[in-house]
Amino acid sequence: MPHLPTPQERRALGQARRKQVSRQNHGHWDPSQRKYDPMKLLADSMRGRVPALIPVKYQLMADSPFGFFRGAVPIMAADLALLPHTGIVNQICGDAHVRNLGAYAAPDGRLVFDINDFDETIRGPFEWDLKRLATSLVLAGRAVSCKGGIREDAVLTFIDSYRRLVNTLARMPVIDVARYQVHRLQRISPVSKALLKAERSTPVHSLDQLTIPGKDGSRIFKDNPPLLTRLTPAQARPVLASLAAYRESLLPERRHFLSQYRPVDVAFKVVGTGSVGTRDYLIYFEGNGPGDPLFLQIKEEPGSAYAPWLDAAGLASHQGQRVAEGQRAMQFLSDSFLGWTTIANRQYLVRQLNDHKAGIEVEDLAGDGLIEYAQMCGELLARGHSRSGDACMLAGYIGTGNKLGGSMVKFAEAYADQTEKDWETLKKSGKAPKAGSPKAGG
Repeated sequence: MPHLPTPQERRALGQARRKQVSRQNHGHWDPSQRKYDPMKLLADSMRGRVPALIPVKYQLMADSPFGFFRGAVPIMAADLALLPHTGIVNQICGDAHVRNLGAYAAPDGRLVFDINDFDETIRGPFEWDLKRLATSLVLAGRAVSCKGGIREDAVLTFIDSYRRLVNTLARMPVIDVARYQVHRLQRISPVSKALLKAERSTPVHSLDQLTIPGKDGSRIFKDNPPLLTRLTPAQARPVLASLAAYRESLLPERRHFLSQYRPVDVAFKVVGTGSVGTRDYLIYFEGNGPGDPLFLQIKEEPGSAYAPWLDAAGLASHQGQRVAEGQRAMQFLSDSFLGWTTIANRQYLVRQLNDHKAGIEVEDLAGDGLIEYAQMCGELLARGHSRSGDACMLAGYIGTGNKLGGSMVKFAEAYADQTEKDWETLKKSGKAPKAGSPKAGG
């Protein structure tokens, strides 16, 4: 029988990775290492997107440094790849930032709060998520005029919370790690606000917001171009045809539930900041009558921005499947209708739209909110990494002190400065349309 490393051996393996990259070294950022034009990287990432929507993405990124950061994953991925990394690999969110956590309905109907955006997910060095989320805390803090000391405390709290939970999970039975829930969410002000919004974000609420009565009495999507555009029957046909492949990605009992819903109408929707320009469809279904709506979102998934910098042997062949399986690996509970499909040789994720989904606003992080929220971010990211990786190796590397936290403060402030410089470069480039142009939502 092959030897499987013991927990103590796995901790020792993690500790040995400090020779590869010391914990203090994570504070380093030197822009002179860049041998590429970040604006060209950004432009290259737009290839294949809907051309008319690309200016909308640039405008959203030009609105603020945090808006730029949200849309600039390809730049940060290339920058992180310049730095030495630990080689401790697990599933990473890839776009870990303060607004990519939110509330949604679990399969049993409970509201949960977790990481909820996985477009960039991939197996990669664990610290890349830490660096991105730490930087987002600094940028969010600057956006709401938090002083430097508060921003520093927020990053230290984030890393300390991550470290403590990783060490706890490393000592727990494996099955208990899989079942572990983060508590105290209601007591964290930004999270409680998101949960209250999520209670109101029901499929029936989406029915009122997205549809109007049609000529035959059934409801149809509103036309609100460019944000929401109803498709003609000919345009809708390949979208509806893709449901056959999507069904096969679901568990059998979930296929049964889906079969009881009848598709009624199809629309094209503009979404997000990083995702603007990708193809995104909504299908409105009815189950047991008009009072039983279901909205599925069919969202185009290009490859992860991190893929060019990682081992090609481990990369997914279907990008929708990559996102769905990465989400399932990291989340405690995932959408019952999460799956994937293909339309015209483009790969898509399928999920429910707005089923009790809600997130935070950066303004919610003013005052004590930033530090409170940072603690919860650390716990949720630690759980996601431990579910999809090896908590013992993580614990061995991080240790029990604050060396990693101090380094992450230095990196996050330095990379936030870099983000602001890149944002200024974008604004001067002329790529972003002037104020007054249509903006994307979602």
